[in-house]
Formats: sequence, structure tokens, C-alpha cells
Amino acid sequence: MIVVTAAIIEKDGLVLAARRRKGKHLAGYWELPGGKLETGESPEFCLVRELKEEFDVETTVGSFFGENIHNYNGKVVRLLAYQVTHNKGDFKLIDHDKILWLALDDLRSVKWAPADIPLVDNYQSQALVRKTANKG
Repeated sequence: MIVVTAAIIEKDGLVLAARRRKGKHLAGYWELPGGKLETGESPEFCLVRELKEEFDVETTVGSFFGENIHNYNGKVVRLLAYQVTHNKGDFKLIDHDKILWLALDDLRSVKWAPADIPLVDNYQSQALVRKTANKG
């Protein structure tokens, strides 16, 4: 099983989605950015490292959000998602060909990588519940 981390980065009510560039596994699919956990590193360290490598941004990892295990034709991935704060740096496209900041209602408007879908749906549901509770 391959352990992969994913960042849920929210800014001004929008969530970051990144599209995998041509030539990469799952090219054309959108994902919560992150990457493969290397031997000896924590998921939190992995996320900070991957976001620096993939976008040249500095981040802080917050609370654990959830996980999903997905089988990509025999390649089993355990995806660990965390709330992440973008501290500084402009997002540069290195492993991706496009990023979008999506409103909660628009999260399903892109073609997400299959492993990300349950996490995105769960995040959207929880965020909408929080939004409704704050109005009351």
C-alpha cells in the first residue's frame, strides 16, 4: 500500500484544486495537492515538503481531516487529508498544469481523481453544515 498525503487548502471560502499535468499518472484529473510519504517522514512533514516542491509555497499543516483507501487497478493508495494553511509564496505550476480556487458549491464541477472524491464530498458536506450553523 502506498501512503499519500493531500492538502485541503481553503482561502476566502474557496478550496484549492490542482490538475495533474500531461505525462503524469492520472493526467487531466484534479486533486487535492500533496504527495507520496517517504520513509521516515510524518504525513505533516510530507505535505510541507510536497507543497514546497510542487508549488514553491510555504504552508502549515493543521488538523487531520480524513482518509480514503482506493485501489487503482492493483495499486492501492491510502490517502491522508489534512487542513493546510498557505502562509506565503505564489503558486508555481511544476507537477500540475492548472490550479483553481473552487467555491464549496462548485467542488464537483471538475473531474477529481477517484481517491480524492470521498474526501472532497465529505469536506463539502461538513463545510456546508458549518456554513449553515454559522448563519443560525
